Amino acid sequence: MLLNLLYLSIFALLSPWLVWRSWRTGRYRQNVAAKLLGRVAILKSSAPVAWFHGVSVGEIHLLVTLVAAFRKRHPDWQIVVSSTTDTGLSEAQNCFADCTVIAWPFDFTWAVRTALARVQPALIVLAEAEMWPNFVRIAHAQNIPIAVVNARLSPRSFGRYRRIAWLAQRMLFRHVSAIAVQADEYAARFAQLGVEISKLPVTGSVKYDGASGERDTPKGRELRRLLVIDDTQTIWVAGSTHAPEEAIVIEAFRTLKPRFPNLRLLLVPRHPDRFEHVAELLDRSGLTYHRRSRTVMPVSSPIVLLDSVGELGAAWGLADVGYVGGTLDGKRGGQSMIEPAGYGVPTVFGPHIWNFRDAAKRLVEVNGAMIVPDANAVAGAIGALLENASHRQTMGRAARTFVRNQQGATERTLDVLDRLIVPPT
Repeated sequence: MLLNLLYLSIFALLSPWLVWRSWRTGRYRQNVAAKLLGRVAILKSSAPVAWFHGVSVGEIHLLVTLVAAFRKRHPDWQIVVSSTTDTGLSEAQNCFADCTVIAWPFDFTWAVRTALARVQPALIVLAEAEMWPNFVRIAHAQNIPIAVVNARLSPRSFGRYRRIAWLAQRMLFRHVSAIAVQADEYAARFAQLGVEISKLPVTGSVKYDGASGERDTPKGRELRRLLVIDDTQTIWVAGSTHAPEEAIVIEAFRTLKPRFPNLRLLLVPRHPDRFEHVAELLDRSGLTYHRRSRTVMPVSSPIVLLDSVGELGAAWGLADVGYVGGTLDGKRGGQSMIEPAGYGVPTVFGPHIWNFRDAAKRLVEVNGAMIVPDANAVAGAIGALLENASHRQTMGRAARTFVRNQQGATERTLDVLDRLIVPPT
Protein backbone atom coordinates (compact mmCIF):
# COMPACT_ATOMS: atom_id res chain seq x y z
CA MET A 1 0.00 0.00 0.00
CA LEU A 2 2.79 2.40 0.92
CA LEU A 3 4.58 1.63 -2.35
CA ASN A 4 1.41 2.37 -4.30
CA LEU A 5 1.11 5.74 -2.56
CA LEU A 6 4.76 6.47 -3.27
CA TYR A 7 4.36 5.60 -6.96
CA LEU A 8 1.20 7.70 -7.22
CA SER A 9 2.97 10.66 -5.62
CA ILE A 10 5.84 10.37 -8.10
CA PHE A 11 3.38 10.18 -10.99
CA ALA A 12 1.60 13.28 -9.73
CA LEU A 13 4.87 15.20 -9.50
CA LEU A 14 6.02 14.10 -12.94
CA SER A 15 2.69 14.37 -14.73
CA PRO A 16 3.28 17.88 -16.21
CA TRP A 17 6.63 16.75 -17.60
CA LEU A 18 5.15 13.47 -18.88
CA VAL A 19 2.32 15.30 -20.65
CA TRP A 20 4.80 17.70 -22.24
CA ARG A 21 7.07 14.83 -23.35
CA SER A 22 4.11 12.93 -24.74
CA TRP A 23 3.03 15.98 -26.73
CA ARG A 24 6.55 16.62 -28.03
CA THR A 25 7.62 13.04 -28.81
CA GLY A 26 4.46 10.93 -28.94
CA ARG A 27 5.81 8.70 -26.17
CA TYR A 28 3.83 7.22 -23.25
CA ARG A 29 0.60 7.03 -25.30
CA GLN A 30 0.65 3.34 -26.17
CA ASN A 31 -0.39 0.36 -24.06
CA VAL A 32 -1.75 2.58 -21.29
CA ALA A 33 -4.27 -0.01 -20.05
CA ALA A 34 -1.60 -2.71 -19.98
CA LYS A 35 0.88 -0.55 -18.10
CA LEU A 36 -1.45 1.11 -15.59
CA LEU A 37 -3.96 -1.70 -15.09
CA GLY A 38 -2.14 -4.85 -16.17
CA ARG A 39 -4.67 -5.57 -18.92
CA VAL A 40 -2.28 -7.40 -21.20
CA ALA A 41 -3.62 -9.39 -24.15
CA ILE A 42 -2.65 -13.06 -23.96
CA LEU A 43 -3.49 -15.93 -26.27
CA LYS A 44 -4.91 -18.66 -24.03
CA SER A 45 -3.09 -21.99 -24.12
CA SER A 46 -2.75 -25.09 -21.98
CA ALA A 47 1.04 -24.97 -22.35
CA PRO A 48 3.20 -23.72 -19.45
CA VAL A 49 4.27 -20.10 -19.90
CA ALA A 50 7.75 -18.64 -19.56
CA TRP A 51 7.66 -14.85 -19.24
CA PHE A 52 10.88 -13.13 -20.37
CA HIS A 53 11.36 -9.41 -19.71
CA GLY A 54 13.85 -6.90 -21.10
CA VAL A 55 13.53 -3.25 -20.14
CA SER A 56 14.55 -1.81 -23.53
CA VAL A 57 16.19 -2.58 -26.87
CA GLY A 58 19.54 -3.76 -25.50
CA GLU A 59 17.95 -6.26 -23.13
CA ILE A 60 15.55 -7.46 -25.85
CA HIS A 61 18.52 -8.23 -28.09
CA LEU A 62 20.10 -10.12 -25.21
CA LEU A 63 16.96 -12.23 -24.85
CA VAL A 64 16.92 -13.26 -28.52
CA THR A 65 19.71 -15.79 -27.96
CA LEU A 66 18.36 -17.00 -24.63
CA VAL A 67 14.74 -17.41 -25.76
CA ALA A 68 15.77 -19.30 -28.90
CA ALA A 69 17.79 -21.74 -26.81
CA PHE A 70 15.01 -22.08 -24.23
CA ARG A 71 12.49 -22.91 -26.95
CA LYS A 72 14.82 -25.54 -28.34
CA ARG A 73 15.01 -27.20 -24.92
CA HIS A 74 11.33 -26.69 -24.12
CA PRO A 75 9.38 -26.69 -27.39
CA ASP A 76 6.11 -27.33 -25.55
CA TRP A 77 6.27 -24.04 -23.59
CA GLN A 78 4.52 -20.83 -24.56
CA ILE A 79 6.80 -17.76 -24.58
CA VAL A 80 5.70 -14.29 -23.48
CA VAL A 81 8.13 -11.38 -23.92
CA SER A 82 7.65 -7.97 -22.34
CA SER A 83 9.44 -4.65 -22.41
CA THR A 84 9.07 -1.32 -20.64
CA THR A 85 9.92 1.24 -23.31
CA ASP A 86 8.12 1.90 -26.58
CA THR A 87 11.28 1.20 -28.56
CA GLY A 88 11.84 -2.00 -26.60
CA LEU A 89 8.31 -3.18 -27.38
CA SER A 90 8.71 -2.35 -31.06
CA GLU A 91 11.96 -4.29 -31.23
CA ALA A 92 10.46 -7.21 -29.29
CA GLN A 93 7.66 -7.42 -31.85
CA ASN A 94 10.29 -7.59 -34.59
CA CYS A 95 12.49 -10.12 -32.82
CA PHE A 96 9.72 -12.33 -31.41
CA ALA A 97 7.10 -12.19 -34.15
CA ASP A 98 5.81 -15.67 -33.29
CA CYS A 99 5.61 -15.04 -29.53
CA THR A 100 3.21 -13.02 -27.41
CA VAL A 101 4.67 -9.55 -26.77
CA ILE A 102 3.21 -7.40 -24.00
CA ALA A 103 3.92 -4.16 -22.16
CA TRP A 104 5.48 -4.51 -18.72
CA PRO A 105 2.99 -3.37 -16.03
CA PHE A 106 3.85 -0.47 -13.78
CA ASP A 107 4.64 -1.65 -10.27
CA PHE A 108 1.21 -0.91 -8.82
CA THR A 109 -0.25 -3.82 -6.88
CA TRP A 110 -3.40 -3.98 -9.01
CA ALA A 111 -1.51 -3.85 -12.32
CA VAL A 112 0.92 -6.59 -11.28
CA ARG A 113 -1.82 -8.90 -10.00
CA THR A 114 -3.92 -8.47 -13.13
CA ALA A 115 -0.96 -9.05 -15.46
CA LEU A 116 0.11 -12.18 -13.57
CA ALA A 117 -3.45 -13.50 -13.59
CA ARG A 118 -3.64 -13.05 -17.34
CA VAL A 119 -0.21 -14.42 -18.22
CA GLN A 120 -0.18 -17.19 -15.55
CA PRO A 121 3.55 -17.80 -15.91
CA ALA A 122 5.26 -20.93 -14.61
CA LEU A 123 8.60 -19.08 -14.83
CA ILE A 124 9.64 -15.41 -14.94
CA VAL A 125 13.02 -14.42 -16.39
CA LEU A 126 14.27 -10.85 -15.93
CA ALA A 127 17.18 -9.66 -18.08
CA GLU A 128 20.10 -8.18 -16.15
CA ALA A 129 18.62 -6.38 -13.10
CA GLU A 130 15.04 -5.29 -13.75
CA MET A 131 13.54 -6.02 -10.31
CA TRP A 132 10.50 -4.17 -8.95
CA PRO A 133 9.32 -4.65 -5.34
CA ASN A 134 5.61 -5.28 -5.86
CA PHE A 135 6.17 -7.49 -8.89
CA VAL A 136 8.72 -9.83 -7.30
CA ARG A 137 6.81 -9.94 -4.00
CA ILE A 138 3.48 -10.86 -5.58
CA ALA A 139 5.03 -13.38 -7.98
CA HIS A 140 6.92 -14.99 -5.12
CA ALA A 141 3.72 -15.18 -3.03
CA GLN A 142 2.12 -17.07 -5.93
CA ASN A 143 5.04 -19.56 -5.95
CA ILE A 144 6.26 -18.45 -9.37
CA PRO A 145 10.05 -18.89 -9.68
CA ILE A 146 11.85 -15.68 -10.70
CA ALA A 147 15.31 -15.66 -12.24
CA VAL A 148 17.46 -12.64 -13.02
CA VAL A 149 19.82 -13.59 -15.84
CA ASN A 150 23.02 -12.07 -17.18
CA ALA A 151 23.07 -10.00 -14.00
CA ARG A 152 25.75 -7.50 -13.15
CA LEU A 153 26.17 -4.97 -10.38
CA SER A 154 28.36 -1.98 -11.20
CA PRO A 155 30.31 -0.19 -8.46
CA ARG A 156 27.86 2.72 -8.66
CA SER A 157 24.76 0.49 -8.35
CA PHE A 158 26.42 -1.50 -5.59
CA GLY A 159 27.08 1.70 -3.65
CA ARG A 160 23.42 2.71 -3.94
CA TYR A 161 22.13 -0.69 -2.90
CA ARG A 162 24.58 -0.87 0.01
CA ARG A 163 23.04 2.23 1.56
CA ILE A 164 19.68 0.41 1.69
CA ALA A 165 20.93 -3.18 1.81
CA TRP A 166 18.47 -4.28 4.50
CA LEU A 167 15.57 -2.84 2.50
CA ALA A 168 16.74 -4.30 -0.82
CA GLN A 169 17.11 -7.71 0.79
CA ARG A 170 13.65 -7.51 2.33
CA MET A 171 11.80 -6.09 -0.69
CA LEU A 172 13.70 -7.58 -3.63
CA PHE A 173 16.36 -10.21 -3.23
CA ARG A 174 14.61 -12.64 -0.89
CA HIS A 175 11.75 -12.97 -3.39
CA VAL A 176 14.03 -13.94 -6.29
CA SER A 177 14.83 -17.62 -6.86
CA ALA A 178 18.17 -17.13 -8.64
CA ILE A 179 20.43 -14.32 -9.84
CA ALA A 180 22.64 -15.73 -12.59
CA VAL A 181 25.60 -13.35 -12.65
CA GLN A 182 28.13 -12.66 -15.38
CA ALA A 183 31.25 -12.86 -13.20
CA ASP A 184 32.57 -13.68 -9.73
CA GLU A 185 32.94 -10.00 -8.81
CA TYR A 186 29.21 -9.44 -9.29
CA ALA A 187 28.38 -12.50 -7.20
CA ALA A 188 30.57 -11.11 -4.42
CA ARG A 189 28.76 -7.77 -4.49
CA PHE A 190 25.32 -9.35 -4.37
CA ALA A 191 26.50 -11.55 -1.49
CA GLN A 192 27.60 -8.45 0.43
CA LEU A 193 24.03 -7.19 0.06
CA GLY A 194 22.72 -10.29 1.78
CA VAL A 195 21.87 -12.53 -1.18
CA GLU A 196 22.46 -16.20 -0.41
CA ILE A 197 25.43 -17.71 -2.24
CA SER A 198 23.25 -20.60 -3.36
CA LYS A 199 21.17 -18.09 -5.36
CA LEU A 200 24.19 -16.67 -7.21
CA PRO A 201 25.39 -19.05 -9.95
CA VAL A 202 28.13 -17.60 -12.14
CA THR A 203 27.12 -18.28 -15.75
CA GLY A 204 29.11 -15.75 -17.77
CA SER A 205 27.62 -13.22 -20.16
CA VAL A 206 24.97 -14.30 -22.65
CA LYS A 207 26.04 -11.32 -24.73
CA TYR A 208 29.10 -13.28 -25.87
CA ASP A 209 26.80 -15.96 -27.27
CA GLY A 210 24.70 -13.32 -29.00
CA ALA A 211 27.77 -12.00 -30.83
CA SER A 212 27.51 -14.25 -33.88
CA GLY A 213 30.32 -12.61 -35.81
CA GLU A 214 28.71 -13.47 -39.15
CA ARG A 215 29.18 -10.44 -41.38
CA ASP A 216 27.57 -11.81 -44.53
CA THR A 217 23.92 -11.68 -43.51
CA PRO A 218 20.82 -10.58 -45.45
CA LYS A 219 20.43 -7.54 -43.19
CA GLY A 220 24.08 -6.61 -43.61
CA ARG A 221 23.96 -7.02 -47.39
CA GLU A 222 20.87 -4.85 -47.58
CA LEU A 223 22.44 -2.09 -45.48
CA ARG A 224 25.59 -2.26 -47.60
CA ARG A 225 23.47 -1.84 -50.74
CA LEU A 226 21.46 1.06 -49.32
CA LEU A 227 24.61 2.90 -48.23
CA VAL A 228 26.49 2.12 -51.46
CA ILE A 229 29.49 0.68 -49.62
CA ASP A 230 32.26 -0.89 -51.68
CA ASP A 231 35.66 -2.39 -50.92
CA THR A 232 37.52 0.86 -51.62
CA GLN A 233 35.91 2.56 -48.63
CA THR A 234 36.87 2.40 -44.97
CA ILE A 235 33.88 2.36 -42.63
CA TRP A 236 34.00 3.86 -39.14
CA VAL A 237 31.02 2.97 -36.99
CA ALA A 238 30.45 5.04 -33.84
CA GLY A 239 27.83 2.99 -32.02
CA SER A 240 25.57 3.53 -29.00
CA THR A 241 26.80 7.09 -28.53
CA HIS A 242 25.62 9.54 -25.86
CA ALA A 243 26.12 13.27 -25.43
CA PRO A 244 28.72 14.72 -25.87
CA GLU A 245 30.22 11.86 -27.86
CA GLU A 246 28.47 12.65 -31.14
CA ALA A 247 30.09 16.10 -31.21
CA ILE A 248 33.47 14.52 -30.42
CA VAL A 249 33.09 11.93 -33.17
CA ILE A 250 31.91 14.50 -35.74
CA GLU A 251 34.92 16.72 -35.04
CA ALA A 252 37.27 13.73 -35.18
CA PHE A 253 35.81 12.79 -38.57
CA ARG A 254 36.34 16.36 -39.81
CA THR A 255 40.00 16.08 -38.77
CA LEU A 256 40.55 12.63 -40.32
CA LYS A 257 38.68 12.95 -43.61
CA PRO A 258 41.35 14.98 -45.47
CA ARG A 259 43.95 12.31 -44.61
CA PHE A 260 41.66 9.41 -45.43
CA PRO A 261 39.43 10.50 -48.32
CA ASN A 262 37.71 7.08 -48.55
CA LEU A 263 36.60 7.21 -44.92
CA ARG A 264 32.86 7.09 -44.16
CA LEU A 265 31.16 7.45 -40.80
CA LEU A 266 28.05 5.62 -39.62
CA LEU A 267 26.87 7.43 -36.49
CA VAL A 268 24.42 5.47 -34.30
CA PRO A 269 23.14 7.27 -31.16
CA ARG A 270 22.07 5.03 -28.29
CA HIS A 271 18.65 6.57 -27.64
CA PRO A 272 16.07 7.35 -30.35
CA ASP A 273 14.89 10.48 -28.54
CA ARG A 274 18.29 12.05 -29.30
CA PHE A 275 18.16 11.53 -33.07
CA GLU A 276 16.89 15.07 -33.68
CA HIS A 277 19.57 16.64 -31.50
CA VAL A 278 22.33 14.73 -33.31
CA ALA A 279 20.88 15.76 -36.67
CA GLU A 280 21.10 19.38 -35.49
CA LEU A 281 24.75 18.85 -34.56
CA LEU A 282 25.43 17.55 -38.05
CA ASP A 283 23.55 20.48 -39.60
CA ARG A 284 25.73 22.91 -37.69
CA SER A 285 28.92 21.04 -38.60
CA GLY A 286 28.52 21.87 -42.29
CA LEU A 287 29.52 18.31 -43.22
CA THR A 288 27.55 16.38 -45.81
CA TYR A 289 25.37 13.70 -44.29
CA HIS A 290 22.13 11.82 -44.74
CA ARG A 291 19.62 10.45 -42.26
CA ARG A 292 18.73 6.80 -42.64
CA SER A 293 15.07 7.44 -41.83
CA ARG A 294 14.49 10.45 -44.05
CA THR A 295 16.51 9.80 -47.15
CA VAL A 296 15.53 7.96 -50.30
CA MET A 297 18.12 5.24 -50.42
CA PRO A 298 20.63 4.33 -51.79
CA VAL A 299 23.00 7.12 -50.72
CA SER A 300 26.78 7.42 -50.59
CA SER A 301 27.32 10.47 -48.36
CA PRO A 302 30.43 10.65 -46.15
CA ILE A 303 28.31 10.53 -42.97
CA VAL A 304 25.12 8.58 -42.34
CA LEU A 305 23.09 9.19 -39.19
CA LEU A 306 21.64 5.73 -38.56
CA ASP A 307 18.51 6.99 -36.85
CA SER A 308 16.82 3.60 -36.89
CA VAL A 309 16.23 0.89 -34.31
CA GLY A 310 17.69 -2.58 -34.64
CA GLU A 311 20.34 -1.92 -37.33
CA LEU A 312 23.42 -1.41 -35.17
CA GLY A 313 24.38 -5.08 -35.46
CA ALA A 314 24.28 -4.90 -39.25
CA ALA A 315 26.33 -1.69 -39.09
CA TRP A 316 29.00 -3.35 -36.95
CA GLY A 317 29.15 -6.07 -39.60
CA LEU A 318 30.20 -3.41 -42.14
CA ALA A 319 32.78 -1.69 -39.90
CA ASP A 320 36.53 -1.54 -40.39
CA VAL A 321 37.01 0.44 -37.16
CA GLY A 322 34.67 1.24 -34.31
CA TYR A 323 34.05 3.57 -31.42
CA VAL A 324 31.87 2.29 -28.53
CA GLY A 325 29.76 4.95 -26.83
CA GLY A 326 28.90 5.76 -23.24
CA THR A 327 32.57 5.58 -22.25
CA LEU A 328 33.81 9.18 -22.13
CA ASP A 329 31.69 11.27 -19.77
CA GLY A 330 31.87 9.14 -16.61
CA LYS A 331 28.10 8.98 -16.16
CA ARG A 332 27.08 5.74 -17.90
CA GLY A 333 29.79 3.12 -17.60
CA GLY A 334 29.87 2.22 -21.28
CA GLN A 335 27.85 0.29 -23.83
CA SER A 336 28.75 -3.21 -24.98
CA MET A 337 31.95 -3.67 -26.93
CA ILE A 338 31.26 -7.40 -27.18
CA GLU A 339 29.11 -7.21 -30.31
CA PRO A 340 31.65 -5.34 -32.47
CA ALA A 341 34.42 -7.55 -31.10
CA GLY A 342 32.46 -10.59 -32.22
CA TYR A 343 32.40 -9.17 -35.74
CA GLY A 344 36.17 -8.72 -35.60
CA VAL A 345 36.01 -4.92 -35.42
CA PRO A 346 39.00 -3.23 -33.75
CA THR A 347 37.32 -0.80 -31.37
CA VAL A 348 38.22 2.31 -29.43
CA PHE A 349 36.48 3.37 -26.23
CA GLY A 350 36.99 5.73 -23.32
CA PRO A 351 38.02 4.95 -19.73
CA HIS A 352 34.55 4.77 -18.16
CA ILE A 353 33.65 1.14 -18.87
CA TRP A 354 32.52 -0.23 -15.50
CA ASN A 355 29.41 -1.83 -17.02
CA PHE A 356 31.72 -4.04 -19.10
CA ARG A 357 34.90 -3.78 -17.06
CA ASP A 358 36.01 -7.40 -17.50
CA ALA A 359 35.23 -7.60 -21.22
CA ALA A 360 36.92 -4.26 -21.92
CA LYS A 361 39.99 -5.09 -19.86
CA ARG A 362 40.47 -8.47 -21.47
CA LEU A 363 39.89 -7.17 -24.99
CA VAL A 364 42.62 -4.60 -24.45
CA GLU A 365 44.92 -7.27 -22.99
CA VAL A 366 44.56 -9.50 -26.07
CA ASN A 367 45.09 -6.45 -28.33
CA GLY A 368 41.55 -6.59 -29.65
CA ALA A 369 40.64 -3.04 -28.60
CA MET A 370 42.14 0.31 -27.57
CA ILE A 371 41.24 2.45 -24.59
CA VAL A 372 41.75 6.23 -24.76
CA PRO A 373 42.05 8.52 -21.74
CA ASP A 374 39.78 11.33 -22.93
CA ALA A 375 37.93 12.94 -25.81
CA ASN A 376 41.09 14.57 -27.20
CA ALA A 377 42.61 11.16 -27.92
CA VAL A 378 39.76 9.75 -30.02
CA ALA A 379 40.84 11.16 -33.38
CA GLY A 380 44.45 10.06 -32.82
CA ALA A 381 43.47 6.51 -31.91
CA ILE A 382 41.12 6.10 -34.87
CA GLY A 383 43.72 7.68 -37.16
CA ALA A 384 46.37 5.21 -36.00
CA LEU A 385 44.06 2.33 -36.89
CA LEU A 386 43.20 3.83 -40.27
CA GLU A 387 46.88 4.18 -41.14
CA ASN A 388 47.68 0.51 -40.62
CA ALA A 389 45.35 -2.00 -42.28
CA SER A 390 47.49 -4.94 -41.21
CA HIS A 391 47.29 -3.89 -37.57
CA ARG A 392 43.51 -3.44 -37.85
CA GLN A 393 43.15 -6.96 -39.18
CA THR A 394 45.34 -8.41 -36.42
CA MET A 395 43.29 -6.62 -33.77
CA GLY A 396 40.06 -7.76 -35.36
CA ARG A 397 41.14 -11.41 -35.36
CA ALA A 398 42.19 -11.14 -31.71
CA ALA A 399 38.84 -9.61 -30.76
CA ARG A 400 36.82 -12.26 -32.57
CA THR A 401 38.88 -15.11 -31.09
CA PHE A 402 38.44 -13.71 -27.59
CA VAL A 403 34.65 -13.54 -27.95
CA ARG A 404 34.39 -17.07 -29.32
CA ASN A 405 36.43 -18.38 -26.39
CA GLN A 406 33.95 -16.85 -23.90
CA GLN A 407 30.82 -18.37 -25.37
CA GLY A 408 28.66 -20.93 -23.56
CA ALA A 409 26.82 -18.73 -21.03
CA THR A 410 23.44 -19.43 -22.63
CA GLU A 411 23.58 -23.15 -21.90
CA ARG A 412 24.75 -22.53 -18.34
CA THR A 413 21.89 -20.06 -17.85
CA LEU A 414 19.37 -22.60 -19.17
CA ASP A 415 20.69 -25.12 -16.66
CA VAL A 416 19.85 -22.63 -13.91
CA LEU A 417 16.34 -22.11 -15.30
CA ASP A 418 15.79 -25.85 -15.58
CA ARG A 419 16.56 -26.30 -11.89
CA LEU A 420 13.80 -23.80 -11.12
CA ILE A 421 11.10 -25.42 -13.24
CA VAL A 422 11.93 -29.09 -12.66
CA PRO A 423 11.11 -30.19 -9.09
CA PRO A 424 14.04 -31.98 -7.43
CA THR A 425 13.65 -35.76 -7.22
